[in-house]
Amino acid sequence: MDTQIWWTLGIVCATFALYIGIAVWSRARSTAQFYVAGGGVSPLANGMATAADWMSAASFISMAGLISFMGRDGGVYLMGWTGGYVLLALLLAPYLRKFGKFTVPDFIGDRYYSNVARTVAVICAIIVSFTYVAGQMQGVGLVFSRFLEVRIDTGVYIGMGIVFFYAVLGGMKGITYTQVAQYCVLIFAYMVPAFFISFKITGTPIPQLGLLGHINDGSGMGFLDKLDQLNRDLGFAAYTDGTKSNIDVFAITFALMVGTAGLPHVIIRFFTVPKVKDARLSAGWALIFIAILYTTAPAIAAFARTNLINTVSEQPYAEMPNWFKKWEATGLLTFEDKNQDGKVQYVADAAKNELKINNDIMVLANPEIARLPQWVIALVAAGGLAAALSTAAGLLLVISTAISRDLIKMQINPKISEKGELLWARIGAAVAVLIAGYFGIHPPGFVAAVVALAFGLAAASFFPAILLGIFDKRMNKEGAVTGMIIGISLMIFYMLKFKFNLFGPTTSADWWFGISPEGFGTVAMLVNLIFALVISRVTAAPPEEVQHIVEEIRIPRGAGNAVEH
Repeated sequence: MDTQIWWTLGIVCATFALYIGIAVWSRARSTAQFYVAGGGVSPLANGMATAADWMSAASFISMAGLISFMGRDGGVYLMGWTGGYVLLALLLAPYLRKFGKFTVPDFIGDRYYSNVARTVAVICAIIVSFTYVAGQMQGVGLVFSRFLEVRIDTGVYIGMGIVFFYAVLGGMKGITYTQVAQYCVLIFAYMVPAFFISFKITGTPIPQLGLLGHINDGSGMGFLDKLDQLNRDLGFAAYTDGTKSNIDVFAITFALMVGTAGLPHVIIRFFTVPKVKDARLSAGWALIFIAILYTTAPAIAAFARTNLINTVSEQPYAEMPNWFKKWEATGLLTFEDKNQDGKVQYVADAAKNELKINNDIMVLANPEIARLPQWVIALVAAGGLAAALSTAAGLLLVISTAISRDLIKMQINPKISEKGELLWARIGAAVAVLIAGYFGIHPPGFVAAVVALAFGLAAASFFPAILLGIFDKRMNKEGAVTGMIIGISLMIFYMLKFKFNLFGPTTSADWWFGISPEGFGTVAMLVNLIFALVISRVTAAPPEEVQHIVEEIRIPRGAGNAVEH
């Protein structure tokens, strides 16, 4: 093994030992601890855990990679995910916490006084969570395959084992405190190379300022001006110009925003604190912790793009640095010498371009491209794993809780003992780990693209049901169930047709209204909303006690621990 692998192995093993130790120390001994950590997490710790849960492999590994290649167009992911969390924190989280239920299907089942609604919500939660977790396990495989030089599927198996241990043993209690540690690891791993690279390129260690600053070469040229020039010289659009249509930009941004507000693994975090006030405080802390990474991502993307172009363009293939050859071995970077001149032609013209680069490698390769110290490169690997594993654990808990509580406890066997319910929760988590591993080995696209589809599914299914459940006391079970079924069915059809070409080959010219699959959640959400409102107005109103609950949960006083009504 070379020195780099030893650095990576040492740091990754140290962080894994930390996660496992925390899981053993904080293992769940009751269903309340398994589902919501006993409702006793402090706002600061919950804010940090929420940030780790929220900032998945898509945020850490893939988002900056997409921005790096898409330029301004990639900003839709940044705007959508950041704005979505604000929407969730201000509009929904405190009211859901006031309602006092453990899960989103639990809220929908009680709010819409129907086990049919609960079952539909369970199915939607499982579909959303498995789509999302596929991206996380894929991210784990990417990190392992490059930095420990193992096959991607082997990396996924290792990740499955780690997640299985602390998710199944610790439940939400173990996951919460593990995620606090994972946030510290991932944010340190993200920021350290950003400081180094910003200082090397622009002379300032603060990446956000470096992005808007000048090249550190004495020319006085603005950094973004230089990057625009590099792109234009290779035939690409200027980095600061966009090529997406305005309607697609809006649709993707909005789908990511409202999808965020419907993500069950993030919503459940607001049930782990003692009071509604604490839910608001933890949302504020989480937003601060999230902003640290999200305001840095555009700088990471731009620096990575600049370093890549300067390193590979028109350079002899035989002189490519070691990182180039090692990423080639993973199959995520490929070179084909079309003109047989021995040089790498990286240009916009597809017929002449000789280099293909997977978006997802850019953040991971960035420290290597910039020739940073080996320990920094190893730290980035550990950070990528922390981001992927923290979100994967939260998603697996949603799946296991949907099975053990929302299906078995609330419908199939209401008299089940707490010990039996806890056993089913752990069985559900174990099965979910196996399925997640399969999707990680056979992913449907880039990490961020896969995650964007999960957000579209959440937008199409949960958001209208949750929003109307809080703010429209006239919304009834008929409207909510119809809306959820139609919304998620429409989104799945659109994904299968235009993302997976299940019904024959398609191109972007075939998209409905010019909207990509990543943005179609906006359309499906609106269809859900319309059907829900119309159906609810032509069918019987909800019972008086349900309407009273809707009015009560909007009063921001008097909520205590999560309880069963």
